[in-house]
Amino acid sequence: MSSRERILGRVRRALADVTPDERPYEEVLARDYLPEHGERTVEQTVELLAENLADYRAVVHRTSAADLASTVAGILAAHGSRTVLVPQGLPPEWLSAAEATPVGDRAESTPHELDQVDSVVTGCAVAIAETGTLVLDGSPDQGRRRITLIPDHHICVVRVPEQVVSSVPQALERLDPTRPLTWISGPSATSDIELDRVEGVHGPRTLEVVLVG
Repeated sequence: MSSRERILGRVRRALADVTPDERPYEEVLARDYLPEHGERTVEQTVELLAENLADYRAVVHRTSAADLASTVAGILAAHGSRTVLVPQGLPPEWLSAAEATPVGDRAESTPHELDQVDSVVTGCAVAIAETGTLVLDGSPDQGRRRITLIPDHHICVVRVPEQVVSSVPQALERLDPTRPLTWISGPSATSDIELDRVEGVHGPRTLEVVLVG
């Protein structure tokens, strides 16, 4: 008997007493938990997002749509970025004032080549206020997952208020689970047994978030 046959046999024995009219687990389980903690105005939700992003050591910028290009250009200049990785669907006006040389997101780019790029600029799918989390889903303005994991500096643009939600359940309602979702809560970091924090271990060392109102 193979391992597969042994496991399937155990499953059949465990289900032997289940009657045909018994309701599925997902129907029996109560789903009456709160979709968010408390009630907030749009302004309060955005403030909570900014607060939690900063708590995760992300750098938060506020700007208007008219000033977005100059804000992104200023961030790139302050970081000393000479090259910037650009997803194929990123609105060109976002980088219209930047002096850094744009590098296209190409399927044939190697991890070594991506590591040589100074910064990457993307949009996002949704931002979660209660957890300070940004979610990318591989849409054209975000590109493939690896372009936000290899470069050391990530600038993420969040449209306020349409891309901001209060809670994880609200975010899940907007997201397609079949897409490549990347959940980002601050710059990449970990700590050893002595609780010494090390940043940039499995993603960007610096995360800058631009809230566009």
